[in-house]
Amino acid sequence: MEYSKEFKEAISNFTSAEKDKLIIRLLKKDRILSHRLYFELIDPETADDKRNQMETLVKEEVSIAAKKFGRTKYFLPSIRRISAKITEHVKITTDKFGEVSLTMLLVSETLENLPKTSDYYKLYIYLLNKIFRSLVLTKKLDPDYYLDLRESFEAVHQQIVKNKSLEELTLHNGLFMSWIDPENIPDDIDLILKGIKAEGLLR
Repeated sequence: MEYSKEFKEAISNFTSAEKDKLIIRLLKKDRILSHRLYFELIDPETADDKRNQMETLVKEEVSIAAKKFGRTKYFLPSIRRISAKITEHVKITTDKFGEVSLTMLLVSETLENLPKTSDYYKLYIYLLNKIFRSLVLTKKLDPDYYLDLRESFEAVHQQIVKNKSLEELTLHNGLFMSWIDPENIPDDIDLILKGIKAEGLLR
């Protein structure tokens, strides 16, 4: 939404007290904005601190979900909720590096803690979409981050290689194993992903 010059002038004419009331009212309606402003203005913790906390949360909550739910049908919604917490972390901290590292951690921890049921298709497709998105986001990062991401990428790579049915599904859906390395992601990975989805894959 674009704001007209007149609208901006009207806002600037508010008194300090009126602006304060308006800001508080808006913050009450937008929890994410409220947390983001708190983080940017007075939170003593850094994005790195919060990312470290999220790493612990991801590991703990995936493990808990795996023990609680023996069927993928109930396990997957828990993984989606953890992913939503990662998204919230990124919105609050603008931690683009963490968006990739935490998502890849979620994928590897999920594969490490698979429920006993053999009906994994929907879960695998969900994770493959997460991997592809992480590849796209990685190409948007400064290459200086690639070394720090290598460990999380390698963990995912190893989990897939150990799981033959997942490895076959990975290749069937257009994801080459060699791409699961920050240094080997194709420059046009975003276009590749669009083409794959246009073919009806990753569903």
